[in-house]
Amino acid sequence: MTNSSSVDNGYPTGPVDETPNTFSIDLERFWIQALNLKYWLLGIIALGLIAGLAATLIATEKFRATSRIEISLVRQNITDAEPIEIENRGATLQYLATQYELLESKFLAQRVVEAGNLARDEQFLAAFDLKESGNLSPARLQNILRGNITIAPVTSSNLVDISFSSSNAEVSSRIANLWAKEFLDANYEKRFGANIEAREFLEEQIEELRERLALSERELIDYANANGIVILAAGGDGEGSETATQTLVGAELTALNEALAQATTERIQAQSALRAGARNETGAAAAAGLRSRLAEAQSQLAELRSKFGPAYPEIRSKEAEIASLRQALDGESAVDNRDLQAAFNKARLQEDSLRAKLQESKNTFLGQQGQGIQYGILKREVDTNRQLYDALLQRYKELEAAGAGKNNMALIDSATPPGGPYAPSLIRNLLIGLVAALLVAAALVYIRETMDQTVRDPSDVSRRLGLSPLGLIPRVESDDIVEELQRRSSEISEAYAAARTNMAFLTSNGAPRSLMLTSTRPNEGKSISSVALARSFVQLGKKVLLIDADLRHSGLSDFIGINSNSDLGLSSMLSGNDQLSAAVVPVDPHGFDILPTGLRPPNPVELLAGPGLKDVVEKALETYDQVIVDGAPVLGLADALEVSKSVEGVVYVIESNGVNIRAVENALLRLKSANARIFGALVTKLDQRNSAYGYGYGYGYGYGYGYGDGADERSRLES
Repeated sequence: MTNSSSVDNGYPTGPVDETPNTFSIDLERFWIQALNLKYWLLGIIALGLIAGLAATLIATEKFRATSRIEISLVRQNITDAEPIEIENRGATLQYLATQYELLESKFLAQRVVEAGNLARDEQFLAAFDLKESGNLSPARLQNILRGNITIAPVTSSNLVDISFSSSNAEVSSRIANLWAKEFLDANYEKRFGANIEAREFLEEQIEELRERLALSERELIDYANANGIVILAAGGDGEGSETATQTLVGAELTALNEALAQATTERIQAQSALRAGARNETGAAAAAGLRSRLAEAQSQLAELRSKFGPAYPEIRSKEAEIASLRQALDGESAVDNRDLQAAFNKARLQEDSLRAKLQESKNTFLGQQGQGIQYGILKREVDTNRQLYDALLQRYKELEAAGAGKNNMALIDSATPPGGPYAPSLIRNLLIGLVAALLVAAALVYIRETMDQTVRDPSDVSRRLGLSPLGLIPRVESDDIVEELQRRSSEISEAYAAARTNMAFLTSNGAPRSLMLTSTRPNEGKSISSVALARSFVQLGKKVLLIDADLRHSGLSDFIGINSNSDLGLSSMLSGNDQLSAAVVPVDPHGFDILPTGLRPPNPVELLAGPGLKDVVEKALETYDQVIVDGAPVLGLADALEVSKSVEGVVYVIESNGVNIRAVENALLRLKSANARIFGALVTKLDQRNSAYGYGYGYGYGYGYGYGDGADERSRLES
C-alpha cells in the first residue's frame, strides 16, 4: 500500500493519519441517528403525550391545603440588660435544617395520628380509601401522612409552609392545621418540658398539703372547742407556741390582776383618808407616811402575787411588812368620819371581790396549762403545714413565671379548605409525558447508535479500519442497474469513475494492473463494483478482462446478459484443460471480456490454492491492460485468501448501513494474515442516512442503491 495522500473528487486515496474529534463526531452520529429514526421518535413523543392526557382523565382529584408557621431563632439572656440573639450563621442554618427534618419525621406523624384519632376518622379514611381496609396500623397511617405532607421553607425568611394533599378539601385543611399545631406543641414541650413536669409535681404536692393543712386546722379548732380554749390574739415566741395572754382565761386573769391592783390602791387611799381625818397634824403626817408605805407595799405585794406563788420569799416578806405597817396604823387613833368610813368599806369590799375573782380565774388558768401543751402541739402542726404550703405555692408561682416562656415558633396562617383541586394538571402531565417520551427517545437513539456497528460515516473506513476510501457509491433504486451503469451521467457511473481515478494513485505506475474485489459477506455490491470498474477502465481505452473467481456461487454472466459455454471457464482452466482465448467471452455492450467460472468444482479452494490462477492472471496480463478478479466473500471461506496471492492487491467492498464493522475487521485480519495487499475500500449503498455526513453528488442520494430492490434475480448476483 502506498503512502500517497492524493485527493480526487474529495476522496482521500492514501492513509489518513488525522485524529478525529471524537466528541463532536459522537454528537453528530447521535443527531444523524435521531434523524434516521425520526418517525419512531415522533411516534414515541405522541404516545407520551397521549399517556399524559390519559393520566389526567383517569386520575383522582387532589386538594392541597397549606398552613404557614414562623420559626424564630432561640434567644439567650447573656446579661441582665437585654436578650442577645445568636448570630452564628452556621448554627442558624443547622437549627433551621433540624426543624425542617422534624417537620417530616415519624415522631410528628405519630403525634398527628394520635391527636386526630385518624384510625377512627371516617372522613380521613374515606379520603384515602381505607374504610374497607383491614390494616389500619399506626405505621401505615403514618406512612400515608408522610407521603402526602409537603414542607416548603419560604426563601429568605423564617417562614415554612406545611401543605397536605388528599381527595377531600376539608381533610387536607384539617390535617395541615393539626400538623402545624402538633409541631408547635412538641417544640414548646421540648423547650419547657422540665418546668411543666415540675409544676405538675408541685400541683400534686400543693393539693396534698392543702388537705393536710385543712385537717390539722380542723383538729386544732375541735380541740379548742372541746376544752373551752378561746384564742383572742395571735402572738407567741415566733415558733408557733402561744402564751397565756393569747387565751380568754389568760386575758381575764391579766385584767383581774390589774383591777385588783387598782382596787387595792383605792382601798388603801380610802383607808388612809379615813385615818387622816381622826388625827392631829403631827399624827396625821405620821399616819400619812405609814399609809403611803402600806399602800406601796400592798401594791408591790399584789404585783408579786400576780407573778409568783404564795410561797415565794419576797411575797412573805411583803406580807410581813404590810402586817407591821397595819399594826402601826392600828395603834394610831382615827377620826370618826362617817363618809370616809363608808368609802373605805366600799373600797375594801371591792378589793376582796376582785381578789376572789382573781383566785378563781387563776385556778381556771392553772387547769388549762395541761391542755395548752396539746393545743400547742396541734398549733405547731398547723403552722408547719401552713409554712410548707406557702413555700410550695411560692415555688409554683416562680416556676410558672419562669417556665411558661413564650414559644419561639408561632402559627402565622391557618389552612383553609381549597376552592378547587390542584391535581391532576393537564399541562404538568403533558410535560411529564413529553419528558418521559424524550428520555425514551434519547435512550432509543443511544442504544441504536451504540449497538449499530455498521458504517454510517465513510470516514469510519479510515478511522476504524485503517483503509483509504477509494470510492463512495450511492444506492440506486432503479430496477435496471445495467442501464444506470451505461448512462455515463448517472450518479453511480460518476461515483465509479471517481473510484477509478483514485486507483490511479495507488501505485507509482498508476492503477494496479491486477486486483481482486472482495467483501465481508454476500450482497454488498462486490459484483456490480467489478462490472462498473471494468466499464470505467474500458472508457479510458484500456483492454480489460473481468475474471469471475467465485466458484461457489456466482451469477455474473447472467447479470451482464451473456451466454457462455458452461463447460468452459476459470474452473476448467485451473484444471489445465482449456486455453484462455477459448474460455474468454467478449461483452460487447460493455466493451470488456469476461472469464466466467465455468463448471462448479467440488473443491474450489484446492483449485484456487494451486498455481493455476496465478498463471491465468499472468497470461491475461500479456494480452490485457487491466485484469479485475471478482472474488468470493472473506468470512467463512478461504477462496478470497487464495485469490489474493495471484493479484497485486485487493480492493475491499463495504456496504454502508449493513455490515458490522467488527466483521469487517475480522475479515481484514484474515486477508492480512495471508499477506494480501489491501489498496483501499469501496463504500457502497450510501443513501440519505449517510448524506448528513457530507458525502453527496450535488443532487443527493435520492435514488438509492438497491441491487435487486424490486429485482429478485439480480440480488442473487451480489455474491
